[in-house]
Amino acid sequence: MDLLNALEYISPSELDYQDWVNVGMALKQEGYSVRDWDDWSRADSRYHNGECEKKWQSFNGSASPVTAGTIIQMAKDRGMTFRESKELGWNDEIAFEQGDKGDIGVNTCEGVKFHEPTNWNPVNEIVTYIETLFDSSENVGYVTETYKKNDNGKVKYSPTQGSCDRTAGELIAALNNCDGDISNVFGDYKPEAGAWIRFNPLDGKGVKNENVTDYRYALVESDCMALEEQNAIIRELELPVAVLVYSGGKSVHAIVKIDAANYDEYRKRVDYLYNVCHKNGFEIDKQNRNPSRLSRMPGVIRNGKKQFIIDTNIGKSDFAEWKDWVESINDDLPDLDNLADFFENPPELAPPLIEGVLRQGHKMLLGGPSKAGKSFGLIELCIAIAEGTEWFGFKCAQGNVLYVNLELDRASCFHRFKDVYEALGLEPKNLNRIDIWNLRGKSVPMDKLAPMLIRRALKGNFIAVVIDPIYKVITGDENSADQMAHFCNQFDKVCTEIGCAVIYCHHHSKGAQGGKKSMDRVSGSGVFARDPDALLDLTRLEISEDLMKQQKDERTCKICKDWIGRFNKISEVCSQDDLVMSNNMIDIARKTLPEQSFKLMMSDVARAEKTVKGMSAWRIEGTLREFPAFDALNLWFDYPIHKSDTTGVLKDCNFEGDFNPPYKKNFSKKNTKSENKKGRMESLMTAFTAEENNGQADINDMATYLGVGEKTIRNYIKEHGGFWIDGGKTGLKEKEKVE
Repeated sequence: MDLLNALEYISPSELDYQDWVNVGMALKQEGYSVRDWDDWSRADSRYHNGECEKKWQSFNGSASPVTAGTIIQMAKDRGMTFRESKELGWNDEIAFEQGDKGDIGVNTCEGVKFHEPTNWNPVNEIVTYIETLFDSSENVGYVTETYKKNDNGKVKYSPTQGSCDRTAGELIAALNNCDGDISNVFGDYKPEAGAWIRFNPLDGKGVKNENVTDYRYALVESDCMALEEQNAIIRELELPVAVLVYSGGKSVHAIVKIDAANYDEYRKRVDYLYNVCHKNGFEIDKQNRNPSRLSRMPGVIRNGKKQFIIDTNIGKSDFAEWKDWVESINDDLPDLDNLADFFENPPELAPPLIEGVLRQGHKMLLGGPSKAGKSFGLIELCIAIAEGTEWFGFKCAQGNVLYVNLELDRASCFHRFKDVYEALGLEPKNLNRIDIWNLRGKSVPMDKLAPMLIRRALKGNFIAVVIDPIYKVITGDENSADQMAHFCNQFDKVCTEIGCAVIYCHHHSKGAQGGKKSMDRVSGSGVFARDPDALLDLTRLEISEDLMKQQKDERTCKICKDWIGRFNKISEVCSQDDLVMSNNMIDIARKTLPEQSFKLMMSDVARAEKTVKGMSAWRIEGTLREFPAFDALNLWFDYPIHKSDTTGVLKDCNFEGDFNPPYKKNFSKKNTKSENKKGRMESLMTAFTAEENNGQADINDMATYLGVGEKTIRNYIKEHGGFWIDGGKTGLKEKEKVE
């Protein structure tokens, strides 16, 4: 259950300091954030800002951690009721609900008969029993003495506490020298009653649970089924039985391997064992849970019937193997399908979410380097789904979408959505179709996030869940195929449980990417690229000076045309050649526009040039499982949105960092020193323009933008001479701003 709901029943002002700390430890143990603890603690007059954060950092785990049960019990004590709140006692029965693991589907219609041994040897029976269950140095408990009691008019014999002062080795030695008379070893027993033995070793000081030295075995017994049916179901359940004994009465005693490390683990394992038996119609005696319990001793007579060993070491080899087997049978995997049943009428395919790219209910990864605008791209996709428009030129189905924000602060996230809407020129008609889950500072590993996400999203009727970015929730080593396969399986759970597509982004590995295949560019294990149904990869293109100048000229011409058109008829003052020549259009504007209007136009031109400097070019390549491959898409990232290259100018651009083959190197013209310096200064200005905010930029961000070191950027700045530096920040000097 959601512990935050349980906390609504608990007032922090009612708790002492330790109980308050326990709440925090339980929240951290169960994957909640310090913010959850802090928000709840604020209701207490003793609250001090920052105290929760400081204490939270000291919770570093424990061998006996405080868990959700602490909060649940606190809530229960204060009036909360819920199905999970029943704390089970040792003698309580745990019933499986429909769909629980453990139903193996055993068939007990036909029993398995067993027979008394032809050559029955009491000494061999007991020696085999002891050797199978005990080490020679371990103390063994047994009972031969009884007392009478009247049970509804019937005389019954009940065992006394018995003895536990001898080791298995001592008992075996005595049995081997008793000339077949076991009473010389154990003492006389009443043939009406038989004898008993404890199946777990003791410390020699008593016969209670606290005297058990190793929680090795448990007793499975039923007296409400035919003997052959008991024998059959024990075998069909493949219980890890060390010794199977006939009691001489109405039951078979199965001494089952438990091998628990301590008493608590013993209780849990026995509960699990009994639950599986109950689920499969094996109504066993629930009073046999105690590790010090007595079982029937083989090699003795009881009411004229022999107590004897039926079998040893049957079923699975140990408890762990058996449990894995039980759960593998109940793996919730679908049944096999026969092709003949579906060949003519195959199931209907899921409808496309992104036409030609991704179906509803499938997974997609958007890969790319830093500053590729991946987050903006995913926001564009959310808007396209909500509004039923296109994304990167692909038609999107319309529906509800959930955006899981792991990186941006809450305010920035909302502003970014608004900025993208405005840049796209879309009227926000369907804002109610977009839900945002802001988790910056609150994210947890994906295996813990998945169930929380599923719980919140089930009622949202979402056709897509977008997770941005996944590095925030990666569990384990991203270069480990096994660990990342487990990580990616969490996306499958979300897809299956919610019935929606899951879309997420991940970054490129370091170094040049142009020479790699698209599916080999994302960082970490190849599982990342091979697991999703669709992989869309963004790779930066190398833009020449001429091409950037072309973009500036195009925008300048358009701005000039718009301004000139406000005061003049374009065809009368501009020729067709003028319309594509920026210098000509500026001259015409200077001559035809009022002075103030011309100044305003030039301000627009300056802003446009600055925008162009910050633009970057990208190529999207797709690796698709459900659709044919599409031609690579070329895009401009014109903050804050991506725009398709409709003119084709990016078609022949190479990936950034690509190099000519060796045989071509000697044919290329080497740049002069002045040309190299010019290139460095232009790169510096481009990086500053892209990262500038309120007249300054972070030097580290500029270095990341250019893919160089911080030292390199500082050298560029020194060489330029027109920038100031203050710690990690830089900006243009006033002189440079004027110029």
